[in-house]
Amino acid sequence: MSRKSPVIIDLKFDPTTVAAALAPAFGDREKINLADPVNRERDLSGIDYAVVWKPDADLFARAPDLKVVFSGGAGVDSILSLPSLPSIPVVRFVDHSLTTRMSEWVVLQCLAHLRQTEAYRRQQDARIWRELPQPEARDVTVGIMGLGVLGQDSARKLKMIGFDVIGWSRTKKAIDGVETFGAAELKAFLTRTDILVGLLPLTSETTGIFNAELFGGLRRGGALGNPVFINAGRGKSQVEADLIAALQTGILGGASLDVFETEPLSADSPLWTLGNVILTPHAAAASDERALFRHVEAQVARLEAGEPLQHVVDRGVGY
Repeated sequence: MSRKSPVIIDLKFDPTTVAAALAPAFGDREKINLADPVNRERDLSGIDYAVVWKPDADLFARAPDLKVVFSGGAGVDSILSLPSLPSIPVVRFVDHSLTTRMSEWVVLQCLAHLRQTEAYRRQQDARIWRELPQPEARDVTVGIMGLGVLGQDSARKLKMIGFDVIGWSRTKKAIDGVETFGAAELKAFLTRTDILVGLLPLTSETTGIFNAELFGGLRRGGALGNPVFINAGRGKSQVEADLIAALQTGILGGASLDVFETEPLSADSPLWTLGNVILTPHAAAASDERALFRHVEAQVARLEAGEPLQHVVDRGVGY
């Protein structure tokens, strides 16, 4: 690869922030931003690299010579689901900024439910002065489903605050100070969990995994009373009809949701008006475009120096 191949940018992010971050990126390498009208009909053959998030369906037909696809976020399901995806490496976005943003959001939500911030907000609105019972973090077990980079960082930070933390993943992990469970141990994991945190990738196995049966298996009568569900993984991992029913009937005492089956969330969804639910618009770990482009630059440099790419997706497992 003696020549410097251009890089295609097909990111369905805010076009202004993408353009601003892209301006100083990639040195003298040509950048082809498909959000720019001048590139909409451009011939993309002979180009090695593409950085994408929810790419155009015809991208791979227009760019038939790609050697690597870089995901613009931690998730890759919107790429892997494209029938036109060629048999080339797909690289996940792994960066300190993305990891930190996610663990900040997870910690915030766990503390919000521990310290009953929504209940206090309702009392504030009603001008009610009443102290509510609040357990300590050490009395509450947070169970994290999904122990990749994001899940492990969240586990470490929750431990620092004082929560009891356990974790579940398809392949059992070894994490210092965290008891972990494998695929066959889901029931045992759930019966220990007061706050369930979903950080799973979307695969055929995880689609709809957060359903009525799973919610019914969470610990009841713990320090929080009814269990809490927090999801910042993938929206299609949750069955929203089951989730709403569980919240309405008390199977779940509360929820914090950043991802949804269909996004944006429909204006008529009951989730908007449930008093025990905190919603954010898929913003828990928004990609920092500058960090993303630095990550891609580093991976391209590795490849062009004859070194292996990092964070390559295993298509057999879907992440």
